[in-house]
Amino acid sequence: MVIPKVFISYSHDSPQHKKWVLNLATKLRNNGIDAIIDQWDLEPGKDIPLFMERNVTNSDYVVIICTEEYVKKANLGVGGVGYEKMIITSDLIKRIDSSKVIPIIRQSETKNVPTFIQTKLFIDFSYDKDFEFNYDELVRTIHKSPLYKKPEIGNNPFVSIENIEHKESDKALNELIRIMLKDYDAGWSYSSSHGFWSRMGVSRIFFEILIKRALDEGLIRLNPIEDFILTPIGKKYAIDNGLVNMG
Repeated sequence: MVIPKVFISYSHDSPQHKKWVLNLATKLRNNGIDAIIDQWDLEPGKDIPLFMERNVTNSDYVVIICTEEYVKKANLGVGGVGYEKMIITSDLIKRIDSSKVIPIIRQSETKNVPTFIQTKLFIDFSYDKDFEFNYDELVRTIHKSPLYKKPEIGNNPFVSIENIEHKESDKALNELIRIMLKDYDAGWSYSSSHGFWSRMGVSRIFFEILIKRALDEGLIRLNPIEDFILTPIGKKYAIDNGLVNMG
């Protein structure tokens, strides 16, 4: 299991804010995320710029907690926050399409972020009553486990039967030929068309489309009572597509 590494960048606005950040980081670690903050990982005597540079650069994500004070310091480029700004900006220049930076809003009235991440979509943690909802979004983002996954694109409902792409029926076509081969191996020179579609377990309309394709490609032909006969082309198709037991 790959454990995502997340560096939390914030400003020391107040003891209450530091505790809120500590609680957030603790919760993240409890949910399988290697959260890094100075309160744990920066001991007295350690080099502050080096600590910031290493963790901003080496982490999978940088969570920026944008309080009013953080935004002010980042825009003015002062203090530790100002130094982080330089590192993050430099990193993003190298990876323009990166979603490495996740801004978090933690403000009373405004919804501001530093100018160097203005284009980033943020998560609003300003209201404690919405904490769990927004926390879930943050954790899902970090773990790459979205609540809603983008569905596959289906078929155009207005495409005519004649224009259905062959690739969508390849698997069913193979099954049709396989059933006919089974009849052939059992000694029958033809396969009865009566109820054949039910043997395949497909809808009748889809079966009719499939038969049209098989006829158009010369894989089968119809006898006078419209039963299905495998043509030499159809037999070669079966061999080429591994439908014949060569043992």
